[in-house]
Amino acid sequence: MPDNFKDLIKAEQIAISAPCRIDMGGTLDISTFYYPLMHLNPCTFNISIDLRTRIYLLPFQDGKIKVSSRGFRSTVFASRKAPFNHPLGLVFAISSFFNADGVHIVIESSSPPRSALGGSSAAAVALVAGFLKISEKSGQKSFSRQKAVFLAHAIEQSVAGVPCGLQDQLAAAFGGVNAWFWKDGTKSPGFVKKSIFKKEFLNDFEKNILLAYCGVPHESKNINGKWVNQFVSGKYRDLWDEIVVCTGRFVDAVSNRKFHDAASFMNQETAIRRSMTPDVVDEIGRKLIMSARKNGCGARFTGAGGGGCIWAIGEASDIERLKDRWESILSRREGAGLLEFGIDYKGLSVKQ
Repeated sequence: MPDNFKDLIKAEQIAISAPCRIDMGGTLDISTFYYPLMHLNPCTFNISIDLRTRIYLLPFQDGKIKVSSRGFRSTVFASRKAPFNHPLGLVFAISSFFNADGVHIVIESSSPPRSALGGSSAAAVALVAGFLKISEKSGQKSFSRQKAVFLAHAIEQSVAGVPCGLQDQLAAAFGGVNAWFWKDGTKSPGFVKKSIFKKEFLNDFEKNILLAYCGVPHESKNINGKWVNQFVSGKYRDLWDEIVVCTGRFVDAVSNRKFHDAASFMNQETAIRRSMTPDVVDEIGRKLIMSARKNGCGARFTGAGGGGCIWAIGEASDIERLKDRWESILSRREGAGLLEFGIDYKGLSVKQ
C-alpha cells in the first residue's frame, strides 16, 4: 500500500459495493471439475441480485487492522499478525496482501449472514477493488474489474482449505444474468461469458424467480468438500456428466424464455445433487423444493447448500401461486422468510 494510505482515505472516503447472486450449476466453476468435464462444455448460470455487500475504508490506529461486519463481533488485530483462519480471515488475508495498516474495514451486507448467496466473495471483490483504487492514486497497482475478480479469487482459494470456484466473484464484478462457460485457462482467462438477457427484460424476468432464506446459515466447505472428495476418487462421475447436461439445457431454456422447461432441468439437477449429498438441504428446504415441483416450478439451493437460501424459477403465474405456498412453509421457522430483491445489472461499484 502507499505510505500515505491513511491520508488518502481521510481525504476521500471510498465506498465500494458488489451484488450477491443466485445460481445454477455451481461447483462446475471449480477447475477440479471443469477440466475433466471440458469435453461436455461445462457452464454455470448466475443472476446478480441487488442484495449488495458494501465496504467502507476508514482510518484507524497505526499498526492495527479493525474489521466490523454484521453477524460477527468487531475484531482488532496487529496488522502483521491477523489470523487467516478466523471467521473474517479472508478480509485479513486481502489486507495483508496489500500490506494495509491503520485501517478500519466496515462491511455492510444486505443479505442474511452466511446465506449461500456469495456474500463473502462479493465482499472480497469489493475490498480488493477498494485497495486497488487507493493504490492507483499513488501510481501503484491499477484497477480493473477482471483484476479484482482474479485477485479476490486467488486470495480466497489460498486460505479456504478447499478448491474455490470463480462464478461468485464474476457475478459480483459484472452483474446481470449470465452463463459462464469454463475453458482451459492456461492461455486465456478460463471462461467465456454469455449474457442471457438485455437490461430491458430484467424487470419482466424478476416475475419468473423467487428467493427464500431458510433461517439456517450454511457452511459451504462441508458440502463442497464432499463433492470434491467424491469426484477425485472416481465416484459419481456419471452423475456429474448429467449435471453438466442439465445445466446447459437449463441455460438454453432460460435464454429462450421457456421457463417451464427451465424448471424441469433445474429439478433434475437438484435431484442429482441430493442423491449424492442428502444433507445439502434440510427439512424446510425439502418442503420448499417439493412445493415448487407441485406448482410447476423448479427449485434449487443457492451455492453449495447446507443451509442458506432456496430459489425457484417458473412461469410468472406459477411463481405467483408458489409465493403463498412458500410463505406458509417458511412461517414455521423463526428467521426464515422470502427475500425481496431485484436483478442487479451494474456489478461492482466504486464511489469516491
